[in-house]
Amino acid sequence: MAFPSDRAPRAEQRAPQAEQRAPLAEQVEQLLAADGPLPIVTAGDPVLRRRTEPFDGQLDPALLARFVEALRITMHAAPGVGLAAPQVGVPLRVAVIEDPAPVPQEVRLARGRVPQPFRVLVNPSYEPVGAGRAAFFEGCLSVPGYQAVVARPAEVRLTGADEHGRAVDEVFTGWPARIVQHETDHLDGVLYLDRAELRSLSSNQAIVERWAQPAPERAAEALGFELP
Repeated sequence: MAFPSDRAPRAEQRAPQAEQRAPLAEQVEQLLAADGPLPIVTAGDPVLRRRTEPFDGQLDPALLARFVEALRITMHAAPGVGLAAPQVGVPLRVAVIEDPAPVPQEVRLARGRVPQPFRVLVNPSYEPVGAGRAAFFEGCLSVPGYQAVVARPAEVRLTGADEHGRAVDEVFTGWPARIVQHETDHLDGVLYLDRAELRSLSSNQAIVERWAQPAPERAAEALGFELP
């Protein structure tokens, strides 16, 4: 990715760049004008179905830091383990993740769910590592009230940068791999339902009452869908 250079652009370049970047910066400033968590956009809003704009300095460092903090606050308040910029209506290739993994040991072992510290993903992309796939119920803050089983690569290589422009090139496995795939998909206009076994679609109440097992084998048998 290309972060803004420390060198000033030539004078004739400044106006076009400023004009191009102003709308997103103004949108973010307006979002941040109100205190508290940001409103989360839900399925049906076109912003969730568009590829986002790669980050290239549209927000200056101070505004980017404020926006990232607002995403963190909103993610915690929801609560969730990840949040992408388009989920608050901003079509920019930025997402945040964090997972304290407060789950029973049997769930942690079955899903590979280990704590993840707060991370900012800028211009992320991923590719599978190996052929292994894992299927579990998955939910989304932009599709409230429901979950569905999604089969995803069990291990992925994530590349991109952090909020300071430092390169990121890491391999994620287990539940952290699922989180980074889910959030990166948002940046490509993809919702988890696009990849889900739709016969598994269940209300949150049904998950609690019927499908709270560490893995979805019982749900697959009862609802009639296949697992990898």
